[in-house]
Amino acid sequence: MKILIVGAGGVGGYFGAKLMEAGADITFLLREKRHKLIQEKGLTLETPDASVTVHPTSVTADQLTPDYDLIILAPKSYDLADSLNSLEKASGRGVFLPFLNGFNHLEFLDTRYGRDRVMGGVAQIAAMITETGAVRRMGDLAGLIAGGRSPAHEAIAQEFAGLCEKADFNFTHSPDIEQSLWDKWVMLATLAGMTTLCLGSVGEIVATPYGAEMSRRMHAEACAIAAANGQPIAEKVQAGQLSMLTKEGSIFTASMMRDLKGGLRTEHEHILGDLIAKGTPHSTDCPLLKIAYTHMAVAKGQG
Repeated sequence: MKILIVGAGGVGGYFGAKLMEAGADITFLLREKRHKLIQEKGLTLETPDASVTVHPTSVTADQLTPDYDLIILAPKSYDLADSLNSLEKASGRGVFLPFLNGFNHLEFLDTRYGRDRVMGGVAQIAAMITETGAVRRMGDLAGLIAGGRSPAHEAIAQEFAGLCEKADFNFTHSPDIEQSLWDKWVMLATLAGMTTLCLGSVGEIVATPYGAEMSRRMHAEACAIAAANGQPIAEKVQAGQLSMLTKEGSIFTASMMRDLKGGLRTEHEHILGDLIAKGTPHSTDCPLLKIAYTHMAVAKGQG
């Protein structure tokens, strides 16, 4: 199976390199500057335990051909349209596997390519690109969840699962990948909403008199939206999420908070805005999510 990964950032770069080490046939689609850097110096992964450099095959948009069986999309949600434009020469065949936050990207891809060409995926990692171009994983979490959304995906989903099981990261094949995406969305919206609104970590938030209560309330709002859309979050999943969202002393933050503090573009429209919009037709009450979204919109100059 030939795999094309769009981007070599925290998700695409990390898991692509790990799949390479496991023997997968990987090619990265990169912008010219990143392409030159990786061709000259390789792609370096930094973890709390070690550093390793791999030397992948990479191409730019003008070098693409429609030769790939699986096209992994791992950009930020706001870069999806540009990523698809860069894929024009390669998108005539193959199945797409997006690892993006939120849910609306699936609907967008279904409309453009058809559901039979769009699998679903969830990436679980905190990672960033360093000033030297390395991909740095922060903490121990590193895993993928993937699954088919159509009978047409069965064979390629099984083959991808086989590759992932050989690689040095956790992998779960989900029989209901859309539910897995909603599970992550609810967790991430709460984490991003609270940490950006309070400009602090989970531990700093719950150390205040009302922080844990507000985190639970925001999480309940997100769960209510999921349930209203026919994707209720299982009680066991909710309990695990709340344990992480209210853990004393935790340094856990959302990447959105780090991007906000760093003056970078954020995914608040896709993580918070789209979730609130999913609740609107059902008149789902979500004042805390709306406050978090409003804070981000003003902070990013959308007021």
